[in-house]
Amino acid sequence: MGCCTGRCTLIFLCSLQLLAALERQIFDFLGFQWAPILGNFLQIIVVILGLFGTIQFRPRYIVVYTVWTALWVTWNVFIICFYLEVGGLSKETDLMTFNISMHRSWWREHGPGCIRRVVRPSAPGILEDYSYVSVTGCIIDFQYLEVIHSAIQILLSLIGFVYACYVISIFMEEEDSCRSK
Repeated sequence: MGCCTGRCTLIFLCSLQLLAALERQIFDFLGFQWAPILGNFLQIIVVILGLFGTIQFRPRYIVVYTVWTALWVTWNVFIICFYLEVGGLSKETDLMTFNISMHRSWWREHGPGCIRRVVRPSAPGILEDYSYVSVTGCIIDFQYLEVIHSAIQILLSLIGFVYACYVISIFMEEEDSCRSK
């Protein structure tokens, strides 16, 4: 097989997906977003499986990658709907943290251009470590950064899905031609 084949392209796309998932995993860990952390972890495992299947000529592994890619697109569409508050979803709920904590997206307070101001409570009886965080001056709101991350994941996944189907068909043709000889 040549260098610019569907196989090489799928390896490149899986590598990009791996980098994008690792980047997203880091920022979800910083924001204690447990649901996305779990999804990103599964994405990383399955993309590595897809890479292995592509490199080692294992079409069954690529099929697993292809099925997961469809689920991953669905998850990212949900995240877009969640942050844009479509269909009764609210980004103010603790859904992404499994209702375990009050944490939100890391980008809420640390987005590009954001000025973060911590105000300590002055009323007696309020815990010392409790504070109100005021964020102003953000170039782009955090929900749009989350939507951009999900849109990039969807784009990479859809292209990866197409190339995975192509590579599976090529592998199956080669396997059939070997059997007929």
